[in-house]
Amino acid sequence: MDGATLKVMDEAIRTGKFKRITGVTVARHGKMIHEAYYHGDAETRRNTRSATKSVTGMLVGVAIQQGLLDNALQTVLSILKHHQAQYYPDPRKQEITLEDLLTMSSCLECNDFNQFSRGNEERMYLIEDWVQFFFDLPVKGFPTWETTPEDSSYGRAFSYCTAGVVTLGAVLEAVSPSTFVEFANTHLFAPLGIENPEWQHIPTGIGMGGGGLGLRSVDLLKLGQLMLDGGRWNNQQLIPAEWVDAALQAQVAIDDETTYGYLFWRKTFTVNGIDYPTVFMSGMGGNKVYILPEQEMVIVITSENFRERDMHPLSESILTDYVLAALR
Repeated sequence: MDGATLKVMDEAIRTGKFKRITGVTVARHGKMIHEAYYHGDAETRRNTRSATKSVTGMLVGVAIQQGLLDNALQTVLSILKHHQAQYYPDPRKQEITLEDLLTMSSCLECNDFNQFSRGNEERMYLIEDWVQFFFDLPVKGFPTWETTPEDSSYGRAFSYCTAGVVTLGAVLEAVSPSTFVEFANTHLFAPLGIENPEWQHIPTGIGMGGGGLGLRSVDLLKLGQLMLDGGRWNNQQLIPAEWVDAALQAQVAIDDETTYGYLFWRKTFTVNGIDYPTVFMSGMGGNKVYILPEQEMVIVITSENFRERDMHPLSESILTDYVLAALR
């Protein structure tokens, strides 16, 4: 890579061109090739916001590896039997699968991108039981101007839903011999050498799988590398390779440029006429963990641009205008 281009990037970030970017780390072929921090240092735990969701998806794969879950088609209410719907009872709720939650495509009316949605996460935060909040949502309808799941690409309709991922955390809590957080720390973080993760919890005490996990940049780099390497770390298969393949493949379409796997985003970036297919974790503020399989690269951008309208374009610009532009 062109070190001069990365040096220009560092200077641009330090002078405030990208507002509150806190760190950029880059690994290629499994080796760190760039590490820079602009606020805090290498030991600072970064609030990853919704990038946490991808970690929860990985932990579902770990639970399958451990024999605690069967597969992605297992129904959620067969595990969380005590969380039957108290409002809007509907037999279709019994058919919601882990895969529906992993792909943000359940039948329930839950859309964080729509302030009028019954399932918008801001409404969830007002009550105590966030999991019951999810199951008590009505089944969503499709007006004539919207594409139904049956007519959509991959047979699913995407609807960003934090409550669904919180529910996945409850699933992991239910099947774990200990707790969701202890399960994550023992079977994912400890093998990766990730220490002292800063977990948030929902009001009922379960680890918050939908956001807010505090990790160092190098920890995020390890998680990206684990997925890039098919779920293996130090010759140990932490996540089934088939699960990693499914997680990183397109499972549902978001728009003409973006698809979604199992709580991983997918998009192709074009730089100097070259296409770079990319899978990534994404969190509010512009927090990103980019995985580029063809280039064997992992790029971590941490950010505190939480109140900026262009939070995600700012991080994408760092990726395309500097990191990918520096590739030789």
